[in-house]
Amino acid sequence: MKQTDPETHKESLYLEVCGANGAVSLPLHSSIVLFLLSYSECSSFHVCLVTDQADVLQSPSALVPAGLSVSALRRDELPGLVKMCRLPAALESDVGFCRAGLAVVLRHIIQRACQLMPDRRDVASLLGFKNTCLKACAEVSQWTRLCELEIPSAVEKHLQNPEDETNRLPPAIINLEKRLGEPVKVHNDDKIRRQKLQQQKKSDSQVKDAEKEPHPNVELSAALARLSTDAVCPPSSREHSDIRKVKSTDLPELEHVFAEGLYFTLTDVVLLPCIHQYLISLRTHSPSTLSHLPLLLRWYQRTQELSGVLRAAKDCGMVFLTLSAADPCLTQQDAPPQASEEPKPKQEPFIGGPRPTLTKLQENGIDAIYSAYPCPLRTVDWESLPAAVNPSEAFLCLLESKFLGIPVEMAL
Repeated sequence: MKQTDPETHKESLYLEVCGANGAVSLPLHSSIVLFLLSYSECSSFHVCLVTDQADVLQSPSALVPAGLSVSALRRDELPGLVKMCRLPAALESDVGFCRAGLAVVLRHIIQRACQLMPDRRDVASLLGFKNTCLKACAEVSQWTRLCELEIPSAVEKHLQNPEDETNRLPPAIINLEKRLGEPVKVHNDDKIRRQKLQQQKKSDSQVKDAEKEPHPNVELSAALARLSTDAVCPPSSREHSDIRKVKSTDLPELEHVFAEGLYFTLTDVVLLPCIHQYLISLRTHSPSTLSHLPLLLRWYQRTQELSGVLRAAKDCGMVFLTLSAADPCLTQQDAPPQASEEPKPKQEPFIGGPRPTLTKLQENGIDAIYSAYPCPLRTVDWESLPAAVNPSEAFLCLLESKFLGIPVEMAL
């Protein structure tokens, strides 16, 4: 196979390619990486398309967005470090360092793009608040596991057999739909929620005017303001005194604009190619199923309002569908398959404390051995101490008593 040598100053990015009966296609993980490269306009990587079949890629440049350096590679030709990893993988050959895994590679692309283009605020914001978006690995984070592994796997399984009714609403998609319906929590949500309350009261007092000219959505305004300094920002005027007096618990909840909440993040980049292929398949094979995913459809439409997403989609050959809950094909005809949603077992209330624990140990043949406390008993003159450390004044806490030299457990 004729192979183009990667440029020495570029980091190598290895993506998997599927080939069957002379036809080639990109797995969802590879499509996601290419979509991010296009969105961030990062050209500092040399893309190596990896396949098991020799000479299956006659024109590798046709599978990637224009402007990217690309070459084809057989799996047995991979560098030793990359062979031991699951693709996608990014290799810094000069230092012998390899990053593997979808979320890790995507975060690395964003960080590299920000180094080269520090003014790209829209790219930097993909990492979310405190740059923690998809930072936790799938082994410890249910959200990362859902986005990085479960949804791509469920969509690919559905695409392999779209006529199978049991795969039309997989549990991963249902979990995402439920997540989009949960209240949003962000670090400055109190301010935005008060703006939303003020907007609602204004709409209630001017119902007729509101019907003629609806007020702008507070959540969407905040989301757009995060992406660009030229975007429409939420109102900055101070709230009325009656709004400021409202307790935080009585404020209206914020609704999802994007997958993580109000802001477009790396999670949306991961989900978009997957959901796009999934919706295309549903529209063709089971249009009525779309009626069970109103929140997912709204999210799908919202992502299309971003110019960067439209540009990246065009570069990657993605043609968005125009779907909404009001679409004639989304009439609710069939109930969602019961088999796709696994009932959650009833969780027994936790009963803790030393006695139940010791009882369980004894039932399993384990006896506790008691010994005298090594330090002499001390008494504490609570009257001579500040009231804040007195058990009758504070909640459960654990303090280190320096003057006694032993830990003192204090509880109500």
